[in-house]
Amino acid sequence: MERGPEPEPATKPATEPQPEPESGVPSESGAEGASGVAEGRRRGRWGRWVRRGVSVVGLVLLLPLLIAETALRVNYTGDPEPGARTRDRDALWLGHAWVDGRKGDADVTALAARLAGTGVRDLYVHAGPLEHNGTLPRSAYPKARWLITAVHRKLPGVRVQAWLGDEIAPEKPYAMHLEKKGTRAAVVASARQIVAAGFDGVHFDLEPLHSGDRNYLALLDALRPATPLLSVAAHQIDPLPAFHSFWGTLTGHPKWWSQEYFGQVARRVDQIAVMSYDTMQPLESLYGGYVAQQTSLAIEVTPAGTDLLMGLPFYHENRFGHWAHAETVPAAVRGVRLGLSRADADRANFGVALYVDFAATEDDWTSYRKDWVRTP
Repeated sequence: MERGPEPEPATKPATEPQPEPESGVPSESGAEGASGVAEGRRRGRWGRWVRRGVSVVGLVLLLPLLIAETALRVNYTGDPEPGARTRDRDALWLGHAWVDGRKGDADVTALAARLAGTGVRDLYVHAGPLEHNGTLPRSAYPKARWLITAVHRKLPGVRVQAWLGDEIAPEKPYAMHLEKKGTRAAVVASARQIVAAGFDGVHFDLEPLHSGDRNYLALLDALRPATPLLSVAAHQIDPLPAFHSFWGTLTGHPKWWSQEYFGQVARRVDQIAVMSYDTMQPLESLYGGYVAQQTSLAIEVTPAGTDLLMGLPFYHENRFGHWAHAETVPAAVRGVRLGLSRADADRANFGVALYVDFAATEDDWTSYRKDWVRTP
């Protein structure tokens, strides 16, 4: 906490009165006083100019934000197409408890009942994290084979993917360095290892990935032959042109990807899931408009043959970047449907991804079923 100003003393020390100058004869102290008055006026004018300059700069920075937020509110208006609903290509992120022994047959049975009649086709099961050198301890997923067998038996047609992730340099210098060929080779070997354990595919969540990272693209190219199904979690797309550069300069954390880079990633994978939450939006209408914008931007650059999924916030936190009262499932689903309707209402390879099972409420599941799964 910053320290405040020291309190003023109870009484101020008295000052001796100064003699007045003789009439018509400026005294030495009088000359100094006139000089002080002039200096005070100059300082006052300078202070006013500084305050005006700060106000102008603030307005210049604030005006684009106000325009962008207004556009998001407008983006949330209108009616989505009736057919803008599930294509039975949705996904669900599952926590580590499903592969470390904390879950059993009864839990799989309950999960099967929960997912019956929904559009969920993929489960991203946390089987990592990866070590910073790209390797994956086999001890991280001791119950994987049991889970995969149980899900395939009780949920025919549902694919079980290994969710692997880690923090990334250079923003996290102590973490994974994708610029090292040996590290990328180890990640590929980990993918082969996890597929050999029985998983249907691998879902990578490597963060924070800066827009334009060529090492990540090289990793994706190397991963394609290592797994029958390659899926990634993707950063959001610039809501304003080159916004990732501005935000990165301001905060040191670029956060967004350019639309061009998003497309480069999408062309290298079978499935891409946008993490369309933690958006800093303070109102449901602004968050929904933001999701609508993100959906349209992603559709524009994602190949028709790649599954595009938009993330839904199945968790409830209040912190900088995420407000639970604003980032709701109903707002996200409406935003997804509006964006889909405007960009490509008939797109087949499209869905939503629910994050995350262990934080979801009954209201989240009800909203997902009512607003997204229900057929018109």
